[in-house]
This record gives sequence, C-alpha cells and structure tokens, in this order.
Amino acid sequence: MTWLRALGATARSGLAVRRGRLEPLVALRAAAGLALVVAASLALGGPGMAASSAFGAFQAAMATFQRSWRPRPTLALVSGTSLAVSTFAGYLCAAHLVGFLALLVVWTFLSGLAWRAGPTAGLIASSNVAIMLVTVTLPTSVADAAVHALVIAAGGVVQAGLIVLLPVRRWGPQRDALADALAAEADYARRLRQDPCAPFDPVPLMTARSAAAVTPRQARRRPAELHGARGVAERIRPVLASLADPAVGVPPEGPARARVRELLDAAGAVLDAAARSIRAGTPLDVPPGALAALRTPDTGALLGAAPARRAAARLAALLEDVVEAAAPRGRGAGPDELRTRPSLVSLVPVVARDVREELRRHDSPYLRHAVRLTAVAATGYLLGTALPFGHGYWAPLAAVMSMRPDFSQTYARSVARFAGTLVGVALATAVVRAAGPGTYTSAALAVASAFGAYLLMRSGYAAAQVCISAYVVFLLGMAGEQWTQTVPERVVLTLLGGVLAMLAYALYPAWETPRLRARLAEWLVAAGRYGSEVLEGYARPDLPPRGAVREALLGARAARLSWQEAVDRAAHEPVRHRGLSDTAADAAGAALARFARAAMLLEAHLPDPAAASSPGAAALAEAVRRAAERGAGEVHEGRVPDWGDVRAALDGAGPDVDPVVRAGGRQLLEALEELAEALETAS
Repeated sequence: MTWLRALGATARSGLAVRRGRLEPLVALRAAAGLALVVAASLALGGPGMAASSAFGAFQAAMATFQRSWRPRPTLALVSGTSLAVSTFAGYLCAAHLVGFLALLVVWTFLSGLAWRAGPTAGLIASSNVAIMLVTVTLPTSVADAAVHALVIAAGGVVQAGLIVLLPVRRWGPQRDALADALAAEADYARRLRQDPCAPFDPVPLMTARSAAAVTPRQARRRPAELHGARGVAERIRPVLASLADPAVGVPPEGPARARVRELLDAAGAVLDAAARSIRAGTPLDVPPGALAALRTPDTGALLGAAPARRAAARLAALLEDVVEAAAPRGRGAGPDELRTRPSLVSLVPVVARDVREELRRHDSPYLRHAVRLTAVAATGYLLGTALPFGHGYWAPLAAVMSMRPDFSQTYARSVARFAGTLVGVALATAVVRAAGPGTYTSAALAVASAFGAYLLMRSGYAAAQVCISAYVVFLLGMAGEQWTQTVPERVVLTLLGGVLAMLAYALYPAWETPRLRARLAEWLVAAGRYGSEVLEGYARPDLPPRGAVREALLGARAARLSWQEAVDRAAHEPVRHRGLSDTAADAAGAALARFARAAMLLEAHLPDPAAASSPGAAALAEAVRRAAERGAGEVHEGRVPDWGDVRAALDGAGPDVDPVVRAGGRQLLEALEELAEALETAS
C-alpha cells in the first residue's frame, strides 16, 4: 500500500462513526459523579480546585469504559490515584523547565512501556501524562498542589463509589462475552448445514474464557448462569464440526445428511436461546421443537456410522448441559470451571519482568513506541513553550493521546483528534460567545459535554473527541480563562501534536509487515503441537488426562489471534511486503486454519481410556511435531517446507490404524501441503 492510500484509509477509519449499543444509564452515572465532584469543589475550593477535581473524576470514569474484565470500581480508583500522584510530582517540577522536562521524559517513557501490560493500562498511563500537563498549571503552592492531588484522587473515589451504590447491568461485560460465544456457535451450526467444512473464528470463545476469570471476591457473587455454560460451549464446537464433516461422519447427501442438518438446526436454536437468556438475565425459553429433535430415538439408526452416532449423542448431552447451565438457578461451578484472576498487586512483578524483556529487544514495538512517545512529548512541549500562543501543553497532550504502538491507530487517531477538536472547539466557542456563561453555567455545560463523551465512547474516536474538546473549553472557562485565550492555541497546537505523532512513526516505525513470516512460524509450531498432542491420545488412551491437549489448543488459538492481528495491521501499512504478499498470507492462514480444524475433529473422537492403542498414531504424532518445528524455521527463513516425514508416517501406519486417525491424518497432511503451496507462490 502506498503512503497516499494508507493515509486515506487511516483518515477514513479515524473519522468513521460506528453504530453500536449506547449505554445511557452508565453514561449518566459517570456524568453524575463528575457533577458531584465539581459542585463540591466549587463550593469548598473555588473554580481552580473544581477544574482539578473535574479532570480526576472525568478520567476515572473514562477508565471504567475501557475493555477490561477488572471490576470497574478498581479501574476508577487506580486511575484517580495514579493521576493524583502524577499531578503532584509534576507540580513539584513545574517551576523549572529542565526538571519538568526530565520528569515528562521519564513519565512518558514509562507510559509507553505500560502498553505491554495491555491497552487499559496503556490508556490510563497515557492519560495521566496528558492530564498532568494541564493540571500542573492550576495550583499556586506546594500545599495547594497537595490539596489538588487529593481532590483528583477523591474524584476517582466518588466514581468508584457510584459504581458500587448504583450498579447498572451487573456482570454486563461477562454476560455479553458468554452470550457472544454461544451466538457464534449457533451461527456456526447453521452454516454447517450448508457447508460441512465452514470455518469458525475462535475469538468469541477466547474472549469468553478471558471474561470468565474472576477475583476471589467476584467468585462469591457471580451469577449461577455464568458458571458452567462456557465450559460446555468449548466442548460443543468440535462436536458440531465432527457431526457435519463427511470425512468422518455421514455422506454428503441422503437421509442421514438430512438428519444431521435437522440436528444442527436444533442446536442453533438452543444455543441462540441460551445466548439471549444469559445476555438479558432472563429465564431460558427454548423453542419446543428443538430439544425434541435432539431426542428423537431413531437418530442412531439413521446416521449409521459409529463416529456420527457418537457425535449426535454427545451433542444432545452437551445441549442439555447448556440448558441447565443457562437457567437462572442453574448448577454452580465445579472446581475445574473456576478461573482465578490475579490481583493487581500480584501482577506488578509479572509486568516488570515483561517490561525488562521488552527493553532487551531492539525490535520491540512497545520499546519503539515508548521512544517515539518520549521524543514527541518532549519536542512538542518545547515547541509549545517557544511558540507565542501560551498553554504550550496542548501539543504534547494531543500527541500523547493520539499515539499507539501500531501505525493505523496512531494515524487514525491523529486525524480524528484534530477533526474532533476543530468541531468541538467551534461548537463550544459559539455557545460561549452567544450565552456568555458564568462559572456555574460553564460547569453545567462541561458536565453535559462529558455525558456526551461517555455516551459516544464506543461510536468512534472523532465523535467522542467533539464532546471532550467542548468539555475542556467549558471547564477552562469555568476556571476563568476566556475563549479567546484557548480556542486558537488549542486548534493550532493540536494540529502540531498530531503532525509530530505522525512524523515520529514515519521516521521510527515498528512495521508489522516484515514480521508476518515470524508470526506464521509461531502459529505453525503451536498448531503442530496441538495436532501432535491429540494424536498422542490415540496412541496412549490409557494414560490419565494431563491437560496437554487443552493447553496446546489454547496456545494454537493465541498464536492464530496474533497472526490475524498482525495481518490486519500489516494491511494498512505503507510498506512493501518482504516475501509474503497479501494473497500468500491469506492462503497460508487458511491452510493453517484447516490444519487446526482437522486436529479439532480428531480431538472430538478421542477414544475412551479402555480403548486399544491405535497403530501408527504415535509415529504420526512425532512426525507432525518434528515437521512443524522444522517447517517453522524454514518459513521464517523464506524457504518452502517439506512434509515428507508426515507423509511417510501416514503411509506406514498400516491397515489396522483407526479410520478416524487415518482420515484426520490425511486432512492434516493436505492442510500442510496447502501451506507449502501458498509459500511456494510467495517465493
């Protein structure tokens, strides 16, 4: 993609307004918390203190809107407390340009590395730096700065308290994640009716698994319907695929295939009903004919093939479990279903270790982001100070809030921030000029603008930025600054900050395109390990379960997600591919997805512990593992891998090999050969 096309694509992405579900009650609660803080601060400390407390309460509420499975009160408290510390430290150095610049460099570099801990941590850290640049100008003494820091922290406490006292849709994100996973499987079941080899994106299942991890306190309060349904959903997907697949099931056409389509349609209806029930927290309402279709006694006779009969019986049993788990008074979680989320304190050494690893990698995207962010913030602050506008912090503030570790988000947000700022400042200025609001009216207008920002948070960055810009204009007007002092400089310096952010990424990029082969190699190793572990289950069914298959499956899913994210980022980068074109990347990804599907079908038919060992399964498992590890090195080096070992192991399995193993092994080999063809085309 050329630079011109990349800029156009990112600009359109940044300015897009998405249609999503609005949450007016949540936005109203956040705005109410802001109003309480501002009103109390105005009454006790005046406009300057009210402005400080408003920034703290506003940012604390913003943190609770981020996609995180942490309790929302915790996010508000962490955001408010960390902003208070940043503001106080900034004020202590604000009187000395060199000292403040040094603090800004350290704080910005650490905020850039904070993205390694996740987007929520990165956003809170970046916001702390941005708001610190504004709030350090409000106090007049060290004691005053300490008071301002306390009221900023109090803003976070107020927002956290309101979330506890006025809950809106308890466990809403977790309900949505589980419902999305069940709905995705329902859609998968319906697509399998027409295409027995239809693909399935495991991201909803991965999201539901992440959402299921809870703190010990949450575990005692979690609704019963969120306990067991996710584990059942994980087991349903391979059963659906094995029931529909003609290689190990029934023929593509005929009475048996018609019965399979009927079962898949019933499964979709049950899963959809469970998704609706869990999302809304209402009693389960299953269509009368769906469960009846699953319980038809002649299913075994119609399906004929043993694998298909087993799959149909397992599907009926699992869907019964879904119905039981989704009921409001369903069964509780078993010990194997509870996933514990570590506390924030226990994560500190883990994050510190990850950050140290990033510092030792010269090609780390997080290290490069931290370096870019630091250079832009320092340069923007110096330029803003030197320019004759005053309030030079607008330039580094705009840059810090726009920059992200990847190209497309940085450029899209830079364009969206400037456009949103332009519109928001223009609207707020028109209101100020027409109405001439006083202190309390300006405070009310600021709260109304904040409500709009919270409401439009998920509608697009540009839309929310319009409200945020108006919020800042009204807030500073409440503190006594005239619109003629804030509007021109805000627009010009925001443009300067955006240009610096975009220029920094162009000069010191962290392109994903050259790393695509490495991501593909990682996925190949993870997928090969998954296939090998499943085949080991056929070789030694008598061994007790070790959890190795499940662990390998999760590793393969994570590697697939990393690959997909890398491909999406690379698609918008203005650089030429280095050995892996878009066409080759799509074909290679499809081949490995087919490999993972074949391994999943094998997992769906794993034998009972009392079953005999399948001849040749052990040799095939070892061949798959070795070939994947060797092939990953060849993929990374730009060569086309050879799968002769897997072919030889499959040919040498002998006539007594389990038919499921033979069919699954053939599908694994065909997928690997498709991967080789895709890479040969790329070469």
